[in-house]
Amino acid sequence: MKVGLYITTQFTKEQDVAAARTEMIEQVRVAKQSGFSSLWVPHHYATQPMQMLAPIPMLAYLLREAEGMTIGPNILVMPLLNPVHVAEDAVTLDLLSGGRYVLGIGIGYREAEFVAFNVPLKERVQRITESIDIMRRLWTQDRLTYKGKFFTIDDMGVGLKPLRKGGPPIWLAAVVDPAVKRAAEIGDAWLITNFAHLKDLVPQMKLYRETLKAVGKPFPDDAPITRECYVGPTNAKALEECKIALQYKYAAYSSWGLDSQSKGAESFQQPFEDFVKDRFIIGDRSYVKDEIQRYNELLGVNHYLMRVQWPSLPHDKVLRTIASLGEIFA
Repeated sequence: MKVGLYITTQFTKEQDVAAARTEMIEQVRVAKQSGFSSLWVPHHYATQPMQMLAPIPMLAYLLREAEGMTIGPNILVMPLLNPVHVAEDAVTLDLLSGGRYVLGIGIGYREAEFVAFNVPLKERVQRITESIDIMRRLWTQDRLTYKGKFFTIDDMGVGLKPLRKGGPPIWLAAVVDPAVKRAAEIGDAWLITNFAHLKDLVPQMKLYRETLKAVGKPFPDDAPITRECYVGPTNAKALEECKIALQYKYAAYSSWGLDSQSKGAESFQQPFEDFVKDRFIIGDRSYVKDEIQRYNELLGVNHYLMRVQWPSLPHDKVLRTIASLGEIFA
């Protein structure tokens, strides 16, 4: 099994983001030294009052520290982006990383972002489907002529070609059942989101496997899952230490409407201890190790993209969790 660092690029309005650069570099260094296999960054637009760094520049900035690690966004809000632009960025990062770039994308959920980009929410699925088709063709064909509902390309091509045959793998995020089926049909892996509840994931993984079989595709070698993770001295202390930072983060998610997009429309506004159960991995080292094994047995996932920091969580506690996860996965 593998572990990846889903690094925090979001900060409260009071934090000095410029000063936080050295902390992010140290987190990547410690993760690499601890045996982490991958590095991931999130994506959103116009997150005020929260401060947020853009994903592709951040990956380029951290790439030297992450040499030898798989890198990628988790996830780009693909319907807001032009696939030619994303394909060019992807092939550039594929080459700079030595063929270790993975493109994590999803359809998005935050209405304000779609309004700002003048993209109707109802177009999300069609836009991401066209985009995936276009990007794969640009990575593998010299020139492309394409006429879709949203994108038109007239005999153009990307001169730069990826090191990885066929181009970067596309990991498709999915929360609801139709999206899980779509991840099996047109994605290279289903990228399980950080907030998905285990009781929903078990039947959805069955659906994912059934759909893979129906379309004649094998279960992916890399089966990723994103989790919020924190390792403390005891289970109770771990919950206590990360509670405020996680509540701040999920209050922002809730204000953006994420919980209304979740399967079952589960509200994030519930007691913290109830909310984290079977959704996050928080506890002492023994508990976290057991939970990782439990997820593997129940779902078959084998690549854990762990976010270990949220706005305002102290840097020393982040490094402790990174080092602990390195020992757990060793």
